[in-house]
Parts: sequence; C-alpha cells; structure tokens
Amino acid sequence: MKKNLYIILCLVLTGLFVSSCDDRLDVVSPDELTSGNFWRSQTDAEAGLAAVYSKLECATETWEFAEVKFPVEAYREDVCNIGSDALNYPTWVELFNFTYTNGNSQFYKYWEIHYQGISYANQVLEKVPSINMDETYKKQILAEAHFLRGYYHMKLLLNWERIIIRNEYITSEGQISKPLSDRGAAWDFIIAEFEAATGLPQKQTPERTGRATQGAAYAYMGYSLLTRAYEDTGKKVEYLAKAEAAFKKVKGYELEKNFLSMFNGTNKNSKESIFELQFTENTANGAAYRTALHKWISTGELGGWDEIFPNQILIDEYKKEGKTATTGLYDSRLYQTVFFNDSYFNDVTDKKVYGYTYNELFGATSQKACFRKYLPATLEDLNKSRTAVNLPLMRYADVLLLLAESLNEQGKTPEAIPLINQVRDRADMPEIPADSNQDFVKKQIEHERILEFALENTRFYDMRRWGKAKEALTAVGRTGFSSDKNNFYPIPLLEIKSNDQIN
Repeated sequence: MKKNLYIILCLVLTGLFVSSCDDRLDVVSPDELTSGNFWRSQTDAEAGLAAVYSKLECATETWEFAEVKFPVEAYREDVCNIGSDALNYPTWVELFNFTYTNGNSQFYKYWEIHYQGISYANQVLEKVPSINMDETYKKQILAEAHFLRGYYHMKLLLNWERIIIRNEYITSEGQISKPLSDRGAAWDFIIAEFEAATGLPQKQTPERTGRATQGAAYAYMGYSLLTRAYEDTGKKVEYLAKAEAAFKKVKGYELEKNFLSMFNGTNKNSKESIFELQFTENTANGAAYRTALHKWISTGELGGWDEIFPNQILIDEYKKEGKTATTGLYDSRLYQTVFFNDSYFNDVTDKKVYGYTYNELFGATSQKACFRKYLPATLEDLNKSRTAVNLPLMRYADVLLLLAESLNEQGKTPEAIPLINQVRDRADMPEIPADSNQDFVKKQIEHERILEFALENTRFYDMRRWGKAKEALTAVGRTGFSSDKNNFYPIPLLEIKSNDQIN
C-alpha cells in the first residue's frame, strides 16, 4: 500500500473530524473531500484500510516508533538497561524508574496513536459496506479492519487496566466523551473482533504481503484468551481450552532455521512470520517506510545513540544451560540476539561484528553488550540514518510456546513438551525429557520465552501474566516497581481533561 494513500486518507479523516464537530461550518466546497463523497470506490476502501494499517506500532510517525513504542514497552522489562543518552530524556527515565505520573507524554502519545488507528478502523467499518465493489474483497477489507480494531484495543488493554472501547464512527462531539469499560467487557470485544477476522485468507497475495491473515486472527485470539485465563481465574479452565483451540487453528507456518535472518532485513515475511511490521527502501510517491530503530538500539561503538542495552541477567539466562548446544557453544539465540565480549565475536579469521572483532570495536577489557536483533545485516546499512528492517510482531515460535503454556496449564504436559522441543531444536539445544513434570515444563517455558523474544517487547506482559513482575524486577535492582501502581499505566492526564466521563 503506497504512502500517498496514507497521506490522502489522513487528510480526509482530519477534515471529516473537524467538520463533523463544528456545526458553524455551513458552506462546503463542491470539490472538497467529505465523509459523503470520499467513500465511493474500491480504491477509496483500500486507501481507508491503508490509513488503519499506518498506525501500527506508531511506525509511520517521525520519531514515535522508536522513541515512544520502545520506551513504553521495553523499559519496563527486567532484561534491559537504559542507555546513557536516554538519561537526557526525563520522560524515558520516568518509565524506566517507574516514577512516572499520568502526565507522562510518552505513554500519552502511545495511547493517542492507537486510538487514531481505532478511529480509522471505525470509519472503514462504517463506510465501506455501502461502496459498490467486489463483494468478496469488500468482506476481506472489513475483516482486516475488525482485526486491526481488535489489535489496537488489545495493545491498549495490555498497557492499561481499563480502556475506552471505541466501536463507532464519531460524527458529533457528544460521542467523544465515553467512560472506561470493565476489563472483562474489553476482552470480550477484542476477542470478538479477532473472531470476525477468522474468515481472512490463510495467505495474502504477493501484492498484499504484510496484511492480516487468518493465522494472525487465530494467533491473537489465542493470546487474548490465554492472557484472560490468568486474570479471570474463575473461568481459567474455559479460557485455556479456548486458547488451545485457537492456537491449533494457526496453520501453514513453520520455524525458520536462520533465526537472525528474520531480524536483519535479509528474510522479510519468512515462513515463520504470522504478522509483521513492514518497511521498505522504496521512496516512490513520497513514501517513507524506513526507520531509525537501528540507531536507537545500537551502542555508540556501532554508531548508535545508546538508548537501550541488554543487561547481564539476560546474558546469564542464555548461558544458564552451559555450552550444551550441538554447536558446542551456548544457546544459538544468544549470538544472534546480542553482541558481547566472547571468543565467538573475537575470531580474527571470521570477524562477525560488521567486519570487526568485538575487541576491535569495544575494547578488549569491555564487558558492554549491544542488542543485535533488528540491526541490519551490512555495515553499509548500519551506517545509514534510516533502514528498512521489518519487525515480526507474531511468529510461529510464539504460537508454539503459547500453545505449550495453554496445554501445560491444563495438565496436558506430554502434549506441550514436543512443542517446546521444536523451538529448542532451532536454537541447537537438546530436547527436554519427554517425562518432564508440569512444574519443570512451566519453568522451561518461562526460560524459553526470555531467550526467544528478547527485545520483542513481550517480556513484561509475560512477567505480569505469571505474577512475577515484582520479583523479577527486584532481582535486577529495579526496586521502584510496585504491582499496585505499575502493573498498568495510569490513564493519561490529557484524556482525563478532554473526556467528561473519566475522572
């Protein structure tokens, strides 16, 4: 979907919102785009859907992708430390230290961008049904809009204990103020949205690569149900069973042996990818599908800004089982996720850090680590101000481990073990025994998820789901965390000021 479609619809939607909320605008130019004359063709429907996608992960905002998404999601995790440059930004430091108030601008922007995506989805769902176009494709566009509306609400509910369900196209000021919904009602709505998207194609056509599929709908439905199972213990058995059923409907994917390739731009939309954030070097029609995330992630030694880095706890977790991989080394995911001082990165006959050894760049006595995940494959691309490395948002490995968790929590431990071993095999690690008990398997799933999804911003949600956020953060010296105050962010102050239904 081309950037000009995003621009056109963003302008249209902005104009429609302003005009619908001001009854003093009585005169409308005959050639001005309005809610009445824009939604006329399949092209308009596609443009509308493009705008909904444009808000995914804050990715089309100039800086918000790295500087809102990652501080809001990653700084709460126990496996990373805040970088030296990040100390120059008080709102980031507040997130890391858990000293924020409801006036923090970072998570307000996160809140705002996700609700913009929801607003665009509501307009698609309101306007596209009346467009004269191919009915099959119309149903697909509507199903994608349901998926995205569910996805945006889900991301909000993962970060706020209560949210506003926005499920209608706003045409008057009276619709703007709306109360917070009960958490259970929000989960009901989200799960229903993903259910409405299960009729999507199992695989999109090449020109529609990156758009939601049936697999993505079932994967996120399962994730929502699994998360809810831990929150609503009275219905835990029911939700676990439903989560299991949803995950088992995710078909047509397999693990990608080359783990690193999924995160360095060399293997976009791999056979493991279920839902992936798209970037491209193509700048036709003013497109700007590139990101400075690699600069935000990498350290100064690699030309980065030094905003985040892996801590020793993460590296120790990778080394926990010793050098038991079939390669004779530690878990292969360690080397594909982190640059660190190790003989692997100091082999002068095979310089693996962009043509250098670790010692040549960082110094022989340095113990500084740098995330490798999401950094481009070549030095040429690393030195660019913007790159086009995709971000996998849902991978088949996640489905396997989430399904294993669903099964193990139901006491179906023997069924869970082979799923875990599939993920371990890709990492060159030995299988866990087939007769492992439920408690061992639970701990193993927790271990695997740390190693598999480092910097994919799932760790805090995992810790909270398992009731271990306080324990894990305290263990790394993050003593400012309080479960009562910091399991969820407070409703942003600007939302409270603008919404009469929230106090």
